[in-house]
Amino acid sequence: MQLAGHEFHELTELTMGCYNTVHCMSTWIQQAQDQELQQLLSEHFPKHVEDYNLKVEFLQNAGTPDITKFQPSSLQPNLASYTQSPVEPLPSVELRIQEQQPNDREIATAYLLNQKAAGTNYAKATFECANPDLRTFLENAFLNSSHHAYDIWQYMVTKGYYPLAPAPAMEIQKVGGVFPILQKK
Repeated sequence: MQLAGHEFHELTELTMGCYNTVHCMSTWIQQAQDQELQQLLSEHFPKHVEDYNLKVEFLQNAGTPDITKFQPSSLQPNLASYTQSPVEPLPSVELRIQEQQPNDREIATAYLLNQKAAGTNYAKATFECANPDLRTFLENAFLNSSHHAYDIWQYMVTKGYYPLAPAPAMEIQKVGGVFPILQKK
């Protein structure tokens, strides 16, 4: 398959990022103490391996890989409230600067930040992509990262690892009043 220079460079960077994700996740799955976290990472892991392998196929093959088999994970909302933390008080963060095995909060935070960065990188690369098959693959990879980030965020909220609070009503009213609703013509 022919790639434009900028597509090749974007794909190379994304492949390195995915390689890092697969490597880190294989370690985090072994290190996680919480069964729920371990299960979540284990469920996501095969999709990251599939993502990585397809990127390598795009880089190595003259043809286009079968991207139809790579569909984003489904979104699984499970929080009772999307503005209220179910844990009160929130547990304090412990800043551990000595080299040691990460705890579940650190693993979850690292994975969330990894998926947020991956999603941002996929979106940026998609905008630079001319090849329609590669573009579709990157759009699906973006959705996959978005859904995985949402899953781990929900896990973190339920454990009290991610603060969640409603926006102040006065601010909503104040800012909402600035924007008029446009009438259809």
